[in-house]
Amino acid sequence: RVQLVESGGGSVQAGGSLRLSCLASEYTYTNQCMGWFRQSPGQEREWVAAACTGRGDTYYADSVKGRFTASQDNDANTLYLEMNNLKPEDTGTYYCAANRGSYWGQKPAAWDHWGQGPQVTVSL
Repeated sequence: RVQLVESGGGSVQAGGSLRLSCLASEYTYTNQCMGWFRQSPGQEREWVAAACTGRGDTYYADSVKGRFTASQDNDANTLYLEMNNLKPEDTGTYYCAANRGSYWGQKPAAWDHWGQGPQVTVSL
């Protein structure tokens, strides 16, 4: 059974940086997509980024474009999210997601597997 285990959350002041990691176990698909979502209390889960092997494409929500970078280490079965110039509105629980193939979407229902989600808190 695929398991996604995230790490790297924490608290930081605005303008700071954090890096999240997502280790995928029992995840042996080639040409697949993995992604990140986030959710704040009382809000819907929001898509942040997606990274697909094969062509090596990455995709970002407008709110994080230019500040966040998603990357995959296929040998280590790990997805990363480098977050720079963090803002208070980036605060939330960040979830790693993975699919069994080279498809993805901005809605949570488009993803097959989910991690538990580390907390990211950005203060002024």
